[in-house]
Amino acid sequence: MALPTFETAVVTGASGGIGSAVVDELLRRGLTVHALALDDPDIDRLAAKDGVCVHALDIRDTAAVDEVLDSISPDVLVNNAGIIGELTDFAAMSASSANALIDINLRAAVLTTLRVMPGMLRRNHGHIFFTGSIAATRPTNNTAVYSATKAALHAFADGLRMDLFGSAIRVTVIAPGRVETNLYDATLGGHDAARSKLYEGAPVIQPSDIATLIGVALDMPMHVDVTRLEVVPTAQVFGGSMI
Repeated sequence: MALPTFETAVVTGASGGIGSAVVDELLRRGLTVHALALDDPDIDRLAAKDGVCVHALDIRDTAAVDEVLDSISPDVLVNNAGIIGELTDFAAMSASSANALIDINLRAAVLTTLRVMPGMLRRNHGHIFFTGSIAATRPTNNTAVYSATKAALHAFADGLRMDLFGSAIRVTVIAPGRVETNLYDATLGGHDAARSKLYEGAPVIQPSDIATLIGVALDMPMHVDVTRLEVVPTAQVFGGSMI
């Protein structure tokens, strides 16, 4: 079976961590990448790369996102934008933090997918990715809303795949465990503090590892849809007991 060909991609949350690594992976494959990210210093580094079209915006700004997506015809959509929010007991969480988690982690991904879907259906061609989390199925304390948004994202992908049955559009969720990104920096007081608390003592997954998995899913023949990839560090386990 012939491998699929892709020319244009959209990556949200593209300026750092997993998003930045995914941009590099797609560029390596010869795609033109539209990188959607907040207007921060990292976006200048993206803009300097050949093959990248940078769009500085807040993923919650639906009108701005629609304006970008209406001007292109992406073959690949990587819904990667996400935040961890307040790491706190739910009863102590602020309403603004809960709203931000739902808006960025879930609502933005749903609406972005909705915007590109008509074009992908007309062309009968496309691959949609979601950066989910192992928290969708293994929530921990102090992450109730974050885990809920990821669980909803996984359910959305499953339902979307059902609605797309009969088309050539594929849907993949990447569900990572601990990845060394900047996701926890603001909550834990900077990357050095996050590194000390989360990443020291054993090797953890790097953003480039997640980007490689996206490349693997893209490279599968068109009759193969990699629906979910759960990936954790070898030194990370959940639940159960050990003897």
